[in-house]
Order: sequence, then C-alpha cells, then structure tokens
Amino acid sequence: MIYELALVAKAELPENELEALSEMVKDVLKEGSGELFIEDDWGKLNLGQPTSKGVRRGFFKYFIFKLDPQTNKELNRRILINEGILKSLLVKLGETKEQDQIIKAYKTPYSKKYKGSSTSPSSSEEGQGGADLEKDKKRFARRKSCWFTAKKIKADWKDPTTYSWLINEFGKISPARVTGVSRRHQRIVNRAIKRARQIGMVSHLSNRLAE
Repeated sequence: MIYELALVAKAELPENELEALSEMVKDVLKEGSGELFIEDDWGKLNLGQPTSKGVRRGFFKYFIFKLDPQTNKELNRRILINEGILKSLLVKLGETKEQDQIIKAYKTPYSKKYKGSSTSPSSSEEGQGGADLEKDKKRFARRKSCWFTAKKIKADWKDPTTYSWLINEFGKISPARVTGVSRRHQRIVNRAIKRARQIGMVSHLSNRLAE
C-alpha cells in the first residue's frame, strides 16, 4: 500500500531532534521492507487552530512511502510515544501499482521543492489569477453545477486552495445545495477538510488556515 504521513513537531525542537523524526520513519520502513518515495519539510507554520494545550506553531514534515498495513501499526505506536510530535495524520493513498501516478501528483503550496496546486491555471488558462478563480467558483455555484467535476480535480487536505472557499467564517462547511458541488465531491471535500482540521491546517471554529 502507498501511504502519506504528515507530522507536526514542536516548533522549538532542535535540528537534530527534527532529523530524528525522519530517521524514526525510515527505520520503520526498513524494518518492514518498505520504501520511501518523498520526504518533504514544510517548515514552521502558524497552526490554523491552536492545540488543546494552546500551542500555536509547529514544524511540518511530510512523507509518501510504501509499507504493509501491519507495520503501520508499529509506526503509529512510535508516533504516539514521541513527545516531540504534536499532531500526526496517516492516510492511505492507493495501491502499489498506482505509486508512479501518486508520486507525480504530489504538490502543495506549503512545500518549497514541490510547491504548486491543482487549481493552478493550465497553459490554456494562462493569465487567470486568484481573483478570476474565485469568480469562476462563484459562477458555478450560481449555476448549481460542480466546479470540481468541470475542472477535473479533487479537494486535497494538503492544498487549501481546493477547499478553503467552502468554509465559512464560523468554520462550517458550505452545503452542496448552496455551492453546486456534486454529492461525490462534497464527500471528498468533507473528508479533506476533516483531515486538514486534524493536522491543524484549518481551524474548526473559523476559516483560518495554517500559514
């Protein structure tokens, strides 16, 4: 199976302890005959929602790897007992046969090496800025037609530009009857936002994002 893992470490951790988190992941992969495809640092970010202990800032690390489900239990165990980790998110991305497609599709506005978004204008839409993109989404809402279906993209928790427009000022997810999003994509949006909330990228009380 192909998985993605996001870790939010304490912002005050020294460089050697941050590196130890990466080594922990690599050690588990080695023990389970797994394979690491992508390791990415997003740097220190202000969390969209402070933790229950009031922590407002963390260091984000991200991985894509191949590993068997049984060994994932050991990875989860080590994450839970590590006092340097504030939050974690482990998600199944697909089957091993899909790994090339999954790796190629990875991009996020938070990365320096893989910076990008699935909402970025294609060559045929060159010149379409952020303001025009927002107008485009609103036009689809007025027509009660699905913006995601038309653009052939999906909401992704790593990419707030794909779903932030569906969160109101009180942190509520806009219903499909208002936005025109199809039932299928509404389910994908709901899942993406819930994952983003879990890792601290989005507030559950407002539309504030990690930055």
